[in-house]
Amino acid sequence: MFDLISTRDMQYNEEEGTVRMYLRGRPVVLYVPTPMIDHYDLHKVTTPPQSKLKLDWVYGYRGRDCRSNLHLLPTGEIVYFVAAVVVLYNMEEHSQRHYLGHTDDVKCIAIHPNKLVVATGQTCGLDRRDALPHIRIWNSVSLATLSVIGNGEFDGSICCLSFSKADGGNYLCAIDETSDHNISIWDWQKSDKGTKLTETKCSVDTVVCAEWHPLERNQIVSCGKGHVSFWSLDNGGMLYKRMGIFESREKPRYVTCVAFNQNGDVLTGDSNGNIIVWARGTNTIFRLVRNLHEGSIFSICVLKNGNVITGGGKDGRILLFDGSLNPTGEAAQIEDHFGGIRTLSEGRGSQLLVGTTKNCILIGDIEMGFNPTMLGHTEEVWGLAAHPTLPQFATAGHDRLLQMWDSLSHTVVWSKDIGNSDFEISIQEQAQSIGFSPDGTVMVVGCVSGKWLAIDSETRELYTHHTDGSEPIQVVTFSPSGNLLALGSRDNYIYVYQVNEDATKYSRVGRCMGHSSFITHLDWSVDGQYLRSNSGDYELLFWNPGICRQISQSSIFRDVDWATHTCIISFETIGIWPEGADGTDINNCSRSGDGKLLATGDDFGKVKLFSHPACQPKSLYHSYGGHSSHVTNVSFLQDDTRLVSTGGNDTSVLQWVVN
Repeated sequence: MFDLISTRDMQYNEEEGTVRMYLRGRPVVLYVPTPMIDHYDLHKVTTPPQSKLKLDWVYGYRGRDCRSNLHLLPTGEIVYFVAAVVVLYNMEEHSQRHYLGHTDDVKCIAIHPNKLVVATGQTCGLDRRDALPHIRIWNSVSLATLSVIGNGEFDGSICCLSFSKADGGNYLCAIDETSDHNISIWDWQKSDKGTKLTETKCSVDTVVCAEWHPLERNQIVSCGKGHVSFWSLDNGGMLYKRMGIFESREKPRYVTCVAFNQNGDVLTGDSNGNIIVWARGTNTIFRLVRNLHEGSIFSICVLKNGNVITGGGKDGRILLFDGSLNPTGEAAQIEDHFGGIRTLSEGRGSQLLVGTTKNCILIGDIEMGFNPTMLGHTEEVWGLAAHPTLPQFATAGHDRLLQMWDSLSHTVVWSKDIGNSDFEISIQEQAQSIGFSPDGTVMVVGCVSGKWLAIDSETRELYTHHTDGSEPIQVVTFSPSGNLLALGSRDNYIYVYQVNEDATKYSRVGRCMGHSSFITHLDWSVDGQYLRSNSGDYELLFWNPGICRQISQSSIFRDVDWATHTCIISFETIGIWPEGADGTDINNCSRSGDGKLLATGDDFGKVKLFSHPACQPKSLYHSYGGHSSHVTNVSFLQDDTRLVSTGGNDTSVLQWVVN
């Protein structure tokens, strides 16, 4: 009997036991496992899994291009953001809470004078329907959203936010990233959407900072490329601007930050390393303190006792001054590998909080020095691998950083720059992929250049490095017994190596040729006899890795048991593809060790959880936000209690608990 059942993009041929699906108009034929052939039904709907995900920990911080985004709350928590998550981190308890109201990158944050209410502004997302730029105002204790402001009213991302201070925080000032950098004032308590009082053009040049004056009810200071502006809000709700007058003094390329001393004078830092003091109520220079830092001063912080600290973006120095800006002689140096100083704020007691240009958060004081409390990646993170026996995982990115994390203590076990000279290789080693040997003692890191490295996962000793082609090594995976290693390259080839007993020596068996596009995913069969692969043009091919030959009779693999499930195009993953899907929409998938769950990461910043196998079209799932750009990888950890996902442009690593 020949029975052709069709949904919009799929047909089932019961006679052959095949499902034909289409990705971007290209047919993909998938073989139904023998036990399912007689009762497979395209119209049946797969229910979502009983298990759900809950965000457990966020690794990372956005310091590379954002300012004034590190604050201490009365709860003892530090509040900051990365990707689409606002993190509230309790240092003493080493615990996190998360505000998850945003749909795309958070770019700025402001704390209300009552220290309870927080405002955060987001960028414009890929999907404009779901991710319009807007401001969310929320309670930092309950995490309840109080109002959502400006949805549909901002054309560009929100880059600066400030609550009014002298009147107790009735108003909110916002600046967007349009060509005119519009400045708007909102009565945020008027309704759950707030009321816009006024809006006007701020500057055609980049604006990096806007702050409400702490003592003047209607004064705002903004600054940026080549300018500082002093704003007055009149009783009729109109904004008036006076430009800061530099007179005969050299105008800096950037005015980089704003603070206010206890007299109400305005302090601005600039790209020349100077502090300019503007007398309260004027737009003229009262005093210039020159050449404090090499390069820009990215942050000025006036402490409760009236002293002033400054942070250098290039020299990584923190300088302490008294209230009259006389140097006290006290200074601290942040180590180069943490980056320059992006933001400074006052912590508990004598503690200072430091956010850096390399996405690190440091805590300490000038006398005792500073220690990292959060390390992050600074560029796209593509490499992710769960340790096979420990509750740990490794990440690697285009920033040349290789990091091992402990999922239980939420800490970095070790961090290594794989461009480091002690690896005896070129400095230009951006990482693309990672794989552990079956016992977890060795990790192989695939690089963008075509090089790959075998490293001891504890000592970080480099055992060997090889080069296969000149394109990125997209995926690396050991066979279940560990005697073979397969590397999928962007050059369309799969390279196979024989591995010695302790995984320190590798001899090339050959390369598998047959794909007409770059390799994206690889899975070994449980017995290590076969390999399957996906490519950039949506092929699913099968191989005998021992002789590097393609096996063209795909039907013989319908009942093969696969050790892992990372191939996004297979019979078990039919249901992860939305109707009319572009084949690039879904970047990766991971099956849980017990075989019951399948997680995916997609181009829309979503982590999705399906029942495994997801072999019915349009299988139902649970969806989770937190990432803001494409999710580059997902992986269940060794005991299935946790899932880790990595972000592309958002550079974040999110850890989820599986409940």
